[in-house]
Amino acid sequence: MKAFLFDMNGTMIDDMHFHLDIWYDVLTNDLGAGLTREEVRSHMYGKNDELLARVFGVGRFTPDEVAAISQRKEEKYQAIYKPHLTLLPGLHDFLESAYRANIPMAIASAAIPFNIDFVLDNLDIRKYFKAVVSAHDVFESKPHPEVFEKAASLLGVEPLSCIVFEDAPKGVEAALRAGMKSVVLTTMHSQEEFADLGNIITFAKDYKDQNVIRLV
Repeated sequence: MKAFLFDMNGTMIDDMHFHLDIWYDVLTNDLGAGLTREEVRSHMYGKNDELLARVFGVGRFTPDEVAAISQRKEEKYQAIYKPHLTLLPGLHDFLESAYRANIPMAIASAAIPFNIDFVLDNLDIRKYFKAVVSAHDVFESKPHPEVFEKAASLLGVEPLSCIVFEDAPKGVEAALRAGMKSVVLTTMHSQEEFADLGNIITFAKDYKDQNVIRLV
């Protein structure tokens, strides 16, 4: 059985530039990190608490402070991004085609449930996904394969049957380590950044790409 596993940010919606803008504002203006935008971009993977630990060191903030910073950041993101919230071109038709073909699908994201619900409910696409795995559901972040392995388990399919849709090198690496092929959406990263990863089926700017459509 074939199954599709989707990362969310940058893969289903083109919002990573918004996350970059807001993280840059929070880290530099609110928290005084003194980073360039490119340095902030380099830290944008995994869970929010892991990002803060990479920038400021482990233990710099209490768990309550981390939770407050993370919530404030995501509230800013949702307020700014909501008027622009839309699926990548062709994705709605792709989801509908896969749904009608009885291909099981899951969300496998480092996002917190607050942001996943924001996307699924505002875009009314929850029906397409039989499972949702968020940052709160795993111990290890990408490039560890846990999020994809758990999504496959919840769908009841073998890892080798899964195709992962990703936008980031660490996500594709996680898919590789899970034994899964990957489709890369080039919303945030160039093809050259994936040069050392051998599990990529195709690169695409959106879901209108014929190589993507043929997967259904």
